[in-house]
Amino acid sequence: MQAFGRFLDVLDALRANCPWDKKQTNESLRPNTIEETYELCDALIKNDIHDICKELGDVLLHICFYAKIAEEQSQFDMADVCNALTRKMITRHPHVYHPSQIDAEDPKPLPYVPEDDSQAGSTGQTSVTSVTQVLQNWEQIKLKEKDGNKSVLSGVPEALPSIIKAYRIQDKARNVGFDWEDRRDVWKKVREELDELESELEKDDKDRSTEELGDFLFAVINAARLYKLNPDNALEKTNRKFIDRFNYIEQHSIKIGKPLTEMTLGEMDELWNEAKKNERK
Repeated sequence: MQAFGRFLDVLDALRANCPWDKKQTNESLRPNTIEETYELCDALIKNDIHDICKELGDVLLHICFYAKIAEEQSQFDMADVCNALTRKMITRHPHVYHPSQIDAEDPKPLPYVPEDDSQAGSTGQTSVTSVTQVLQNWEQIKLKEKDGNKSVLSGVPEALPSIIKAYRIQDKARNVGFDWEDRRDVWKKVREELDELESELEKDDKDRSTEELGDFLFAVINAARLYKLNPDNALEKTNRKFIDRFNYIEQHSIKIGKPLTEMTLGEMDELWNEAKKNERK
């Protein structure tokens, strides 16, 4: 808490005395916030502990900066942000907190409830024994909140990248029971969408092909979700793998003084396979 208070004091001083910090607005900060968030995501996928710590600080700076701007306009402050978040977390976890704890200054979690409901006692705690139940309760509680989501899918931000957005849409639908009963059945849908895509591609209809490509990707993302794989993380790892292998080809072309444009596909394939072998060493 002392470290957080010191950080807020520095932010106050910068806002008052630094020409750059003085002129910042929600609109001017937004692009930087997006960039900082992606830098954090980059550090997370690399599992670079030093950079994760550093980038978390950068994201925290932006969060507090927005709260500072709002405080100057008498809208809300950082305490309001924290209090609203605390109330929301307690409200959406009735299996951990009693409703009476919502506005408590020092909320106390209830004792752990074992899987046997008969042992739950009379604390008023809702017995929840799985992650699926927690997520289902979370969605139902959000719909009941005064300023919560008006529909199940309205909580998915429109500006999310498409792959993440598709995953979140499917996940939210699952939380209210709209999902495959047997995850193996999803492969029939994946093959069906691939067949429809191939059919439209043969007709050379770009609009229909684009639509079917979207349906196919949505089905593949659905399959990934059902098998508890994150498609965005998977694709990013493949992106990085491709970059590393292609860089190997490019570096070799520079080494031998032969531009990539003058190399045959066979030569590049051979180097690509060399790069693959090196990865396994």
